[in-house]
Amino acid sequence: MSYNATPPPMPGFPPAPPAPPKNTKTHTIIIASAAAVVAAVIAATVTAGVTNSDEAKPAPTVTVTETETVEGADTAADAESEPADEESSSDSYSLTDTVTYENDVEVSLSKFSRSVSSEYASPENTPYAKFTIKVVNGSTETVDATGMTVNCAYGDDGRESEAVFDEGLDGLPDTRILAGRSLSITWGCEIPKKEKYLQVEVSPDFESEAAIFVGNVK
Repeated sequence: MSYNATPPPMPGFPPAPPAPPKNTKTHTIIIASAAAVVAAVIAATVTAGVTNSDEAKPAPTVTVTETETVEGADTAADAESEPADEESSSDSYSLTDTVTYENDVEVSLSKFSRSVSSEYASPENTPYAKFTIKVVNGSTETVDATGMTVNCAYGDDGRESEAVFDEGLDGLPDTRILAGRSLSITWGCEIPKKEKYLQVEVSPDFESEAAIFVGNVK
């Protein structure tokens, strides 16, 4: 006879319930939240790096001297309707422009008109353009205006123009221009009545290059 029999379960004690399944949903939420926090930290770091970096600065604004209306000279729009001349380039300026040198000396033309020289003039009985040349010395040194030069040409073929000496047209100055002062002289350039295009080259002193003004004279 065997004595190793398994005893029967005790009455009143139900079998133990199975172990609850792991909450994988909770783990997934926690992992997703952690990933979102890491992404936010990375984005903030990148943004801070961009914000603190050196930004490109805008290019400086180039200021152009305002063009004034010159009596007796055609406007730029009228001048564009005429055939272009070889002298009309980036090195030339309109008759209505003000040219400023690096030392702040300004040269401008104004008060254009047409006339005919008298019989006592040089040259006599010659049609010419009369205008005012103004030099403003904005520098800190004296400008020697005795070294001023003025040369003219007219027509599409670029013919040289004679300077006209008549009453009120006394030629180049014999003075100097002190710092902060200006000087105006009246000048005459030969130009036939049928011609409109005029080129005026002005150098305020010995050391300055000539400023070339071009345009049509009414």
